[in-house]
Amino acid sequence: MKLRNFAICLFVSIVVFGTIYAVGQQVLRQSANDPQIQLAEDIARLLDGTAKPSDLASTSRIDMAASLAPFLIVTDSKGAVLETTGQLDGKDPAIPLGVFDSAKKMGQDRVTWQPRKGVRIALVVVPYKDGYVAVGRSLREVEKREDSVFRIAGSAWGALVILSCIGYLGMLRMKSRK
Repeated sequence: MKLRNFAICLFVSIVVFGTIYAVGQQVLRQSANDPQIQLAEDIARLLDGTAKPSDLASTSRIDMAASLAPFLIVTDSKGAVLETTGQLDGKDPAIPLGVFDSAKKMGQDRVTWQPRKGVRIALVVVPYKDGYVAVGRSLREVEKREDSVFRIAGSAWGALVILSCIGYLGMLRMKSRK
């Protein structure tokens, strides 16, 4: 086996294991939206009916930086918070206005939102007749799983490289004995 062929095999292995990681990471990240999609769509339907924003939000507040629980933000058509169960640093969260524009155009927007360093949220925003429903939750545990997938794929790739190098050097050694 020539060095060039060996290098091609290593490159292919990088592509294969990179793809394995990317697929795993995307499955984890996309599934992180599932509870929020269900809640946001159901709440938007209620608000399109007879429910009012004040009917939906509880008096307890979820600390977005510390809790894994989903939180709700109901806004008016301009994005001003009407009701929320989530708070960040003791304040109502302010969702970037572009998220509302996208939700209005597409019927829904799903984003990774980082309201401040160290806080990453899987956020789903759905329009309703008078504004928007946003439901989010922390990505902390999902990102731990993503790191685990990265370590597993990286370790498997590293083991393949080591074994390939050993095999390649063994072949060179056998060739030199002939």
